[in-house]
Amino acid sequence: MIPKNINVLLPQTLSRNRVILKVPVRTKKTHWSVLKKKIYPKDKALEHFDDFYGSVYGKRWKSMRLAMLSPHKYMAIVNNYGEPEKTAENLEWMGAMNIRKIVEMQATKIENQTRSFTTKKHKDKDIKELDRKLEGLLLSNETEKQEPYVEKPSLQDSLAEAECDESRIIDPESNSNLGGLYQFVPATELHGKTDWIPESQHYQYYQEDLDFPLNIIEEDKPLVIPSHLQVYTFDRGDTSPFPHPRTGITNVSNYYLMDGGSIVPVLALDLKVGDRVLDMCSAPGGKALVMLQTLLPDSLVCNDVQESRLNKLHRVMSEYIYDYKTWGDRLVITQNNAREIDEPGVYNKILVDVPCTNDRHNLEVNENNIFKPTRAKERLQLPEIQASILCNALKNVAVGGTVVYSTCSLSPIQNDGVVKMAMKKIWEETNYQIVVKDLKKQFEPLHSLYSFGKGLRLGQLVVPFLPLNYGPLYCCKLVKVK
Repeated sequence: MIPKNINVLLPQTLSRNRVILKVPVRTKKTHWSVLKKKIYPKDKALEHFDDFYGSVYGKRWKSMRLAMLSPHKYMAIVNNYGEPEKTAENLEWMGAMNIRKIVEMQATKIENQTRSFTTKKHKDKDIKELDRKLEGLLLSNETEKQEPYVEKPSLQDSLAEAECDESRIIDPESNSNLGGLYQFVPATELHGKTDWIPESQHYQYYQEDLDFPLNIIEEDKPLVIPSHLQVYTFDRGDTSPFPHPRTGITNVSNYYLMDGGSIVPVLALDLKVGDRVLDMCSAPGGKALVMLQTLLPDSLVCNDVQESRLNKLHRVMSEYIYDYKTWGDRLVITQNNAREIDEPGVYNKILVDVPCTNDRHNLEVNENNIFKPTRAKERLQLPEIQASILCNALKNVAVGGTVVYSTCSLSPIQNDGVVKMAMKKIWEETNYQIVVKDLKKQFEPLHSLYSFGKGLRLGQLVVPFLPLNYGPLYCCKLVKVK
């Protein structure tokens, strides 16, 4: 019996008991042959990264690429609004370590090494001074001695009698490969050319040469992890997953899992008691939740522009802080375009975690992927949007206040490039004086937790690396001094 939904053609060949029918079959879009040929957004993302980051990072890109395509490590942020003591104990039983202990041990090690180096330097100076005194004493004794005069051969006679080993003389003209030894090599070439290249013709506004003053000052304060902030991770090379968070007696989850690199901007913000904090692009809310675990800010305003993103923010807050809606001014959630916020001087700390290419995420999922063909224009406009948001944050922050800019991208255009664009705009349009805080020294105790990128001038970049597979995460600290 032939199903009704099949369009049967007239029989072509007839025999006693056989009828040959032609049944047209339409190949579905989900057929394996179609799926195999289809190029997904995450494939386009990888193709783009191979082309762009391969040129930027050279041989290092292979290591980063492997890490980004592998399961990445998470950190567990203990929820102080649940059962923090019990949660911390359970995490330690799992073998997880509190990063505060790691950072403090590393800071002590660095301090001891610095002290040892300083002590050795002083000892060397004392020894040299003693040698000079002894040399002077010996010379004075020699002049008092009456020794018989003995005529010594002249230097010219000695050289004339000396034999010359011609086998050890190098003739630069006899070997072209050695000619470079006799040529002047500029110091700039020894250090290598710039690491950054434009991503496409759409980014021609990005230039390495600066035509405005840029003030970079080393951050001399030690790195401080707030005492109430408890963050746990597994040891280097240990990719064990954390169990799914559980709900305790307070009906909130006991810890929050996030990429370990995401706590770096919060640490750079250096929260203090009484701070008035604005999280400009807050959703989905992980960094805001970390800030709330410090128990330090006097008030925190979490802002985002889209209703869907604000819904995610509300879900996170309700899962980890059951009564957050009753906090009043301590926690406020707003819906504004970050480029249009106009509250000068209200906040002394602003976190600018801007929308970006979100590199690792877009290598993992196709849904809402920014490398979809329909989102090409949006992706190419990202640096301008990012610079505009950062520029507005610098205008709004109070004098003496701090702005921390961050992305989840390896792109130098979206990182150091955007900071330069925003700084130039501030310099052209206002009388504000902004300094960039160099965090290299302050972040030294974090080197046992993260793999940091090299060659950046303004910010710090956590790069994916299999034994420490966090990031990518870029952050730059800026302070309005006037």
